[in-house]
Amino acid sequence: MTEVRPAGAAPGSLWERDTEVAAIAQAVRELRTDRSSSGRLLVFRGDAGLGKTALLAETHRVAEAHHCTVWSARGGETLKSVPFNVVRQLLQPALLSMLPEEAREYLGDWYDIAGPALGIADPGEQAPDPQGVTDGLVAAVRRLARREWPLVLLIDDAHWADLETLRWLSAFAQRLDDLSVLVVLACRNGEAAGERARHIDAVSAVAGRSVAALSALTPDAVAGLTRATVGEHADAPFCREVWAVTGGNPYDTVELLAKVQDSELEPTEASAPELRPLNKSARGGGLVARLEGLGVDATRFAWAAAILGAGITVEQVALLAGMGLDDAHRCARLLQGARILTTPDLAAGPVDDGDLVFVHPLIASAVYNSVPDALCRAMHGIAAQVVTDAGKGLAAASRHLLQVHPDGDEELVAQLREAAAEHLAVGAPDAALRCLERALAEPPPPDVHARVLFELGCATLLTAPSRTIAHLRAALSMPGLDGPERVDAVHRLSQALLHNDQLAEAVRTVEAEAARLGPGPARMRLQAVQFMWEGLYAGENSGPGRSERLAELAATCTGRDNAERALLILRGFDAMPHGESAEEVVELCDRALVNGRLAPGLDWTDKEWGLELPMMLASSYAYADRLDRAEALFTDALRAYDSAGWGGGHLALAHAYVGLGHRRRGRLRAAEKSLREALRLAEHVGRGLPLYWSATCNLVDTLIARGHVDEAWQVAEQSGFAPPYPSTIVLPDPRSVRGRLLLAVGRVQEGIDELQEAEKAAAARGHLNPVVVPWAVDLARALAVEDPERAGRLAADARRQAERFGTDTAIGEALRCAAALETGRRAVGLAAQAVAYLEASPCQYEHAAARVEYGVLSRSPAELNRGLTLARSCGADAVAAQAERALAGLGALEHR
Repeated sequence: MTEVRPAGAAPGSLWERDTEVAAIAQAVRELRTDRSSSGRLLVFRGDAGLGKTALLAETHRVAEAHHCTVWSARGGETLKSVPFNVVRQLLQPALLSMLPEEAREYLGDWYDIAGPALGIADPGEQAPDPQGVTDGLVAAVRRLARREWPLVLLIDDAHWADLETLRWLSAFAQRLDDLSVLVVLACRNGEAAGERARHIDAVSAVAGRSVAALSALTPDAVAGLTRATVGEHADAPFCREVWAVTGGNPYDTVELLAKVQDSELEPTEASAPELRPLNKSARGGGLVARLEGLGVDATRFAWAAAILGAGITVEQVALLAGMGLDDAHRCARLLQGARILTTPDLAAGPVDDGDLVFVHPLIASAVYNSVPDALCRAMHGIAAQVVTDAGKGLAAASRHLLQVHPDGDEELVAQLREAAAEHLAVGAPDAALRCLERALAEPPPPDVHARVLFELGCATLLTAPSRTIAHLRAALSMPGLDGPERVDAVHRLSQALLHNDQLAEAVRTVEAEAARLGPGPARMRLQAVQFMWEGLYAGENSGPGRSERLAELAATCTGRDNAERALLILRGFDAMPHGESAEEVVELCDRALVNGRLAPGLDWTDKEWGLELPMMLASSYAYADRLDRAEALFTDALRAYDSAGWGGGHLALAHAYVGLGHRRRGRLRAAEKSLREALRLAEHVGRGLPLYWSATCNLVDTLIARGHVDEAWQVAEQSGFAPPYPSTIVLPDPRSVRGRLLLAVGRVQEGIDELQEAEKAAAARGHLNPVVVPWAVDLARALAVEDPERAGRLAADARRQAERFGTDTAIGEALRCAAALETGRRAVGLAAQAVAYLEASPCQYEHAAARVEYGVLSRSPAELNRGLTLARSCGADAVAAQAERALAGLGALEHR
């Protein structure tokens, strides 16, 4: 029970909030005391008017009293569509106070990615993706928090925060364990929906017990507040009626008591019936009636302020309302006197760059909703012009453009397209989509319509493949896209189909378009794309003689342009899983490079050809034992996507292939780290997509190689690493890897069945390379006892295919398998040959395993010790344990 207003509190603001105030004080003290402590997160949730803003103001007061740095921001009901609005409010004041060189130094490598999103740097040439920007913002705030310790971040009305800010906040909340910062969040119940609600719930989940659900005041608290406000002589029936009328809502209670004082109403039982009519003027229709009572000019001024929503200046309101400055200042004073508008209070929390703010968000909402619909749309159009005339750009004006009534306005379509381009340039594709979708509703002129759809498709590639498909199909079905632009659209559509696991449809789409074109560069480009998708298809060969046709085309190519280079890469990638000569594979790939590097226009961030070609090139090198070239390409991909801020599907694939490079080299610990990061990033893009399969398959394969079988099984179970398999090729073959996993966990018959399915799939596709599709060696070992004759045939065939491919790794692995099926001196001889080949290969894990197996068969402590050293350096824990057991059995453990 609260009978006395807390000392120093604003009237009514903190009644019955002792627990929350104590939590605030404790959190601030802990922050101030220990710089090495973990971060804290406090969340205040409740209905409108329950005092969330007051608690943030109290946090601000307590934090400043403890000499903390306080940064604040607030969401706005009409500002939800403004990307990075809230995070910019938080960070811009600190960043803009720095010199540009100082800001660049503090943000480091993230400056070029996070800087444009924060409005302190110009966008780069390549549009970043949302995940990259989110990661950049997390890094930026972490660096600034260390610089500004002790730092308190306050976010009010988070239910109205923009989606981009909430993505950052959700990610940042996960990273508070090693960062001493206090984050305090206030949000209403039930106001957020969809992805916005999911992010707020994720933040609340991190906060755990530090989420406070606020409730209305009790009758006793309202009585105490009433007497503290209007006088101790307020009688009990009057106080009880105040509570009944307001429902104990602190905001409504304070507003009602202010009106009681203004009307000089006696706080007695006789006056209690007048409370209900007085209360009606605080919200909704009553507030609107009170506003209208101030006159037409004041109403128009309030409407204009509500339309602007933020940065409310008398000058801009005057322009929007169409009135002179003298009248505007008079209206501002009237509205302040009526407790509708007020001046920003620095001590109360978040402020923007305007002269005026609404007294409470409830008032702002009521005023905005009272504007007649047609007039509201028209005023938004004028507001867009006011914002652009103020030099804030079309991206800032776009929230107003979105509200204008559709009327076939070509200029509005052009403005929305330009605003979308500005949003994409800072990593806000959702905002770009809103602009482009609104442009479609205008609608655009017939000659522009298809281009708007094409731009929509480009904005969603790799973030929402299914939406991309719909937009691009619609664009291609209407006139307006011709020449290179149409070819681009077809290629983009096929890419989206690929990433949506519709590869057969991607092939048909490109093939049909190529058939429409006559001979020339456009047709050659689409033919190359068709060969590319067919090369990635995991089903049966797309057509008879495909490899032969590709070989014929590539034979005429010298690598003089990117179309020829693409065909050379495709031919090399096709030859690699088919098990053709590795020397030829490398020679084809080398011809596709320019001075040993990717040609301009074929690099990792190129949008004309896409990431698939360099991915196929690097994979060919990786499996042809040219790991130097492969690792250089994989590292370039990681660097390119980091620099461009492409942190979604692109970066996930880059980490997956860096992990593949480490796995092939035998650096299993590094491989596991890269692949876990790839899988984490892939989760954000979507399960079941090819990039998710690549990360999962390689991680499972790496964990098996390390001997961490239980972890491999756990990853497989959690990630859905089981049939049905994707329609795209995944390297290494997922059926083979799952079969190996089943054998490793003791589910032998299931493992054999899975490997036999891998055999059928490989035969249908013509994939004979035993390194890329390693089912044969594992199946041979599994059948050694049950069916030794078939096991021997499989091992012999694997050896023939390995010798045909010709790499030391392929031959050495085939010899290891053959040795495992033999006994006595024959086994020892084969094992020795395997060691000789694998010692010459760049794949150190396989070398370590072969060395230990040879040491076991030859009972050689020297070989076992060499294998043990190699296994330990690789992180191959099971192989190292095997070597240690063998050494112990020989009584030679001390000789390590």
